This record gives sequence, structure tokens and C-alpha cells, in this order.
Amino acid sequence: MVNTGFRWVLILLLIGLVDAQTTAASNFTELVQNHRAAVVNIGAVRKLTVTQELTPLNPEKDQKNWLEDLLSYFFEEDQEKSEQALNVESSGSGLIISVDGYILTNYHVVEDAWKIRVRLYDRRELPARLVGSDILSDVALLKISAVDLPVAPIGRSSDLQVGEWVLAIGSPFGFEQSVAAGIISAKGRSLPRESYVPFIQTDVAINPGNSGGPLFNMKGEVVGVNSQIYSRTGGYMGLSFAIPIEIAMHVAEQLKNSGKVARGWLGVMVREVTAELANAYGMRRPQGALIARVLPNGPAATAGLRSGDVVLEFADQPIEISSALPPLVGLSAVGETVEIKLLRAGKPLLVQVTIGELPED
Repeated sequence: MVNTGFRWVLILLLIGLVDAQTTAASNFTELVQNHRAAVVNIGAVRKLTVTQELTPLNPEKDQKNWLEDLLSYFFEEDQEKSEQALNVESSGSGLIISVDGYILTNYHVVEDAWKIRVRLYDRRELPARLVGSDILSDVALLKISAVDLPVAPIGRSSDLQVGEWVLAIGSPFGFEQSVAAGIISAKGRSLPRESYVPFIQTDVAINPGNSGGPLFNMKGEVVGVNSQIYSRTGGYMGLSFAIPIEIAMHVAEQLKNSGKVARGWLGVMVREVTAELANAYGMRRPQGALIARVLPNGPAATAGLRSGDVVLEFADQPIEISSALPPLVGLSAVGETVEIKLLRAGKPLLVQVTIGELPED
């Protein structure tokens, strides 16, 4: 026989679970109703050049000549060729960030596009102008001619907690205004070839076409821009990544004002501090970014940083892992002097560094 007290505890827990699910569902529906109009569908048209060989093959020749023709068809470089340009359209998502028509999206959504179309929630379709784009952050800024557009509130990704509910609105595979929910899986993720973005990892079902769309917290604030997925199939496999909204808005502001992005540059190459390295350096635990190389004539070299130094803090921001350093440096203003806390030969050291501008190469 089940104890009466235990039965009541179980009932209360079930009631609490139902209430929590009901509240979450209510928050989702309210969030979507209030902010879906700020999400747009983006169509980008690119030219794809197809090269076609014009040398005819004649199978009615004798076997020897037929074989020669076949080999020359595939291997000779002096064949006459015809180039045909095809228009290829791809679809993505975007977020309206101003009432006068500025739209935030991904660089890869509009890359090499000669024509960009924006479809609003009210089904209007408007041509868009590319204000500027930044490949390093995968951010692009568009402009449409419209007024009194709906704008979603901008939040702070730094306030997100792992395990917190988030929601994405976008156009996966062209299905506009699709909504997907999940939780924050991790923060500050570093991806290959993406040194300047500490990605937000989620388990939200993101698919091709969601790129450039917003990631909302449960307050209805935009905290990220959905950018990438990790997949072996091309579709969603449980690992989605979003650009923190602070970085996306910082890039968008620069694109709006100057058409390009100026990033801070330290002039070092860093690697992770492993448990073995931490032990060798007399550290209690692995932390920081180990300077593996100081580039000549860079800001770090001028300030006296050396290979083997471990960066523990940058501008009062603790550096737990090496991938945390490049985004902080990149967001620093060119010409700004910052204080860096180092560990050199087992001893703490403070160094003042004047941030340079990241070279284009």
C-alpha cells in the first residue's frame, strides 16, 4: 500500500510539472504572437556559371579515333567551351532591428547575391540593399524602404544560463514563420575558422533557411542570431549555434556607419593550457590562454609580451580557456589601451597594451 503522505507529495509534484509546462507553453505562444512580425524571409539570387564542352564525339568513327576523341574530350585543355550563367536562389531569415528598415542576417545568406528580396510578415515583398557584410562574424546588414516596421527588443546573451529555454523563428527549407524551441546547451563555443565569435550552443531544431533568424529568450528579447549547425547529413542533429546578439549588433553598427568592420588586434597566436602545462607552470588548475607565438611588430610585441606567457585576464575579464581571448580582443576599440594580467615564469605580471587593428589578411 502506498503511503498517503507520499501519494500527496507525488500528486503535488505532478501538478507542479503540469503547471510549469502550461506556463512555458503560454510564454511561447505569447512570445510568438508579440514578436514574429519582426522576423522576415530573405531570398538571395546568385549567378552560377556552368562550363560546357562543345567538341562533339562521334562513335561512328573507327575504334582508334573514337578512343582518341574520348580521351581528348576529358583531358585536353584547349577544347572550345561555352559558359552559361544560371540564376540560383537560396532562402534564409532575418531580423528587423529598426523601424526604418535595417535588417540583420547572416553573411552566408546573401554572399555573392546580385538580387536580394525580403518578405515581411504581412506578405509584402520588398527589394533589399546590402549595406555591408562581415565574413569573420558571419553578419550582414540589409536595408529596405519601409517605415513603422515592428522591432523586437534586444537582450543580453551574457545573461543567459545553461539549461534556459530559448526559441527560434525562421524559414527552414523555405517554410516561413516556423517556430522551434529548446534550451541553451553551452556558451562561449569556439568553432573551426570562427575565432572571433563565442557561439551560443543550443538544441533548438535549426535547419537550412533558419540562418540569420533570431534566437529569443523567454522574456521575448533577442539574444542571438542563428548561424550554424553541426551535421553529418545537412539537417538538424541536435547541435545548433547562434551568434551572441551583442557581437551581431556591434558589427551591424559598424557596417551601418562605415560599411566595414574594424577589429582589435593583439598580434599573438594562442593555444590551450592543458593539465600538463598547468602543472609545469605551477598553476593550481588549467586556465588562461598560452601565448605560443608573438608576431613581430604587433601590439603584443611592442608591449613586451613573450612566447610562454599565459594570459589570465584581459581588460578585467577572466580568461578561462584560450578561445575566450580572440573575441574580447576583436571587440576592443582600435587604439584603446587595456591591461592584461599574465603569468610569466610562475609569477603574475600586469602589462599595458595598445590595441591595433586586425589586418585584412
